[in-house]
Amino acid sequence: MSASDPRAGSPLGPVIDISRMERIGGRLGSNPGGIYRDDEGRSFYVKSLESPDIARNERLAARLYRLAGAPTLLYLPTQDPAQVATLFVTLEKRRLSRFSEAERRAAQHWLGVHAWTANWDAAGHDGDNQGVAGGTVLTLDLGGALEFRAQGDPKGRAFGPKVRELDSLRNDPDNPHAVRLFGDMAEGAVRDAIRVVTRLADDRIRQVVAEEGGAAALADKLVARKADMAARLGQRADRR
Repeated sequence: MSASDPRAGSPLGPVIDISRMERIGGRLGSNPGGIYRDDEGRSFYVKSLESPDIARNERLAARLYRLAGAPTLLYLPTQDPAQVATLFVTLEKRRLSRFSEAERRAAQHWLGVHAWTANWDAAGHDGDNQGVAGGTVLTLDLGGALEFRAQGDPKGRAFGPKVRELDSLRNDPDNPHAVRLFGDMAEGAVRDAIRVVTRLADDRIRQVVAEEGGAAALADKLVARKADMAARLGQRADRR
C-alpha cells in the first residue's frame, strides 16, 4: 500500500466491505444504498453508483473540498469500486430552512469551492444537501460535483474552464434552492469565498487529482478554473 493509496492512514482502518457488515438502515438519497454497521459498532452509509468512474469522481470531489478546508462527511475507501462510503453521523439539522443565520453564512463561505468544482447540487433539493453535525455546517453529498451530475449523467462541455457557477449558483431560476442559499451574498462575501480557492497551489491540486486516479486533463481544467476565479478578483492565481 503506497503513501498515496487512500487506504493508507485511514483512521477507520481497512476498506469498507458491506459483505462483512450488518445492514441496519435503508437508502437516504436517490441512489441505491444503506446504513451498515461493522463488528466494532461503527456505522457507515454506503451507496452504489452506476460505475467506478462516477464513484471515483465523488471521492475526488471530497478530497478537493478537504484541500480547500470545506467540511464534508468523512469518505472512506470501498471494496467495490462502484460504491461510495461515508462515516454515518447523526445530524443536528438537515435542511437549510432550519439553519440559523450564522449557519447560513457559514454555508455561504464555501460558495467558491462549490463553484470551482461545478457542484450544481450544492444546496440539494429543498436545501437537503447542507447539514449541521457537531456544530459544523457541512456538505452532505458531493455526487453533483466535477464531471457528473447528481444522477450520474456526464456534464460534458458544461463543465469547462470558465466558472459560470459563481453566478448561476446565485441567480439561476432553474436552481432555486441554491439561489435561496447564495443569492443574497454581499460582493465582499463572494470575493472572500473565491479567495478560498485561489490560494490553493496548482501542484497540490494536481497531486490530489493524481492520487485519486483522475486524468491530467481534469487537473488542467481545475487549475484553469482556479485562474478564471482569480481573474474575477483582478489578480493572478497562486501557482506555488
